Amino acid sequence: PGPLYLRLTRQNLEPVHDAAYRFQFGKADVLRPGHDVTLLATGGPVWNALEAAKKLGAEGIQAEVINVATIKPLDEEAILRSAGRTGHVVTVEDHSVHGGLGSAVAELLGEVMPTPMKRIGVATFGESGDQKGLYAKHGLDPDGIAGSVRKFLSR
Repeated sequence: PGPLYLRLTRQNLEPVHDAAYRFQFGKADVLRPGHDVTLLATGGPVWNALEAAKKLGAEGIQAEVINVATIKPLDEEAILRSAGRTGHVVTVEDHSVHGGLGSAVAELLGEVMPTPMKRIGVATFGESGDQKGLYAKHGLDPDGIAGSVRKFLSR
């Protein structure tokens, strides 16, 4: 299909799919259905988005969690379908909020289906440190994600 790149992580990640799962290039996967807000996550923060959705669910906020494993091509159909259903979109990525998943989704929604949106990611220059501490600092841990979603939905 042309040039590809693959981002790998040094952290041990919790599985988000069962053993029968088969990856499909360019397809996003709904990991948890919901109707109040869509959490589009990629990479390491996918598990944290699922954990945040559990916290939000206990408060009556039903978050749909979608694993967006490929950003180009972006699964526009899955994103638009979910955004149309929930009316609110939050992207979660351990990457700059500029030029990654959040930017791609903002472009899509802005051009096709204007939808309130929030990007969670690294808003400053990258730095070194342990993954857990950096995720907490940038709001990429379950509590940070849930807090950002609560604040976003209350606007």
